Amino acid sequence: MQGVKNFRTYFFRGLAALLPTILTIWIFVQCYSFLKNNISNHINRGVVNLLVATIDWYPPINPDQKIEYAKSLEPELRAAPDALKDRIDDEDIILGTRLAVASEYWVTGPGQIAGFILALLGVVFIGAFLASVAGKTLWRMFEKALMNIPVVKKVYPYIKQITDFMLTRKSLSFSKVVAIQYPRKGVWSVAMVTGTGLKKVVGSVEKDFLTVFVPTSPTPFTGYVIMTPKDETMELDMTIEEALRFTISGGVITPAEQKAFEEMANKDEVDGV
Repeated sequence: MQGVKNFRTYFFRGLAALLPTILTIWIFVQCYSFLKNNISNHINRGVVNLLVATIDWYPPINPDQKIEYAKSLEPELRAAPDALKDRIDDEDIILGTRLAVASEYWVTGPGQIAGFILALLGVVFIGAFLASVAGKTLWRMFEKALMNIPVVKKVYPYIKQITDFMLTRKSLSFSKVVAIQYPRKGVWSVAMVTGTGLKKVVGSVEKDFLTVFVPTSPTPFTGYVIMTPKDETMELDMTIEEALRFTISGGVITPAEQKAFEEMANKDEVDGV
């Protein structure tokens, strides 16, 4: 029994050590596969068509490559050597062979990295263009046209809110972390202060209020906006990052545990040096 208990203990200890690394690698592999299949490959095929159409000698091909392409395109030529010999000199076979050879390098070979680089440069170019007056004007016109499409206008605004929150600098500005009694008295929730409340509410009640954002676990990008009396909040000795980690982990990662982990990592780095 002790051996089984030890096996189970060591197994879960090893799993806890390896799982973060495995999940991190898996996430990056899935992102790479998604970008490769949906963006990079299409860009690389465009590069292949452009190169073959504009450069007559690229890529250089030999008779064996033309024969293999002709056989794959028309299997009946395998049993007709004379017809195959005449067919490989046709323009469509030559063009198809050039496209196939170029695709072998640019789409499935080492050249596929070009798609990622071009996509990155394209995003940077669009960002620079949208920073200009003309770009902003055109983008507003484009968004206005989208908002007139019956189905799209029900989805696009909400997706835009999420992406703006995650990617732009105009995201919520949190000043400090507090604990409030929510959703009922006696139950405390972690919240982040975003403002001082609506003026009309503050004036009518004649109390100091705080507007707070209560994130939900495990996705802190969604939650509830609440106005609560300032004297009913408890300021916490936590940074915004610590509060987000606490929420994402479902309360598992506390500031004390995070500090201990960072101290251990720093110690390992010093010992490694």
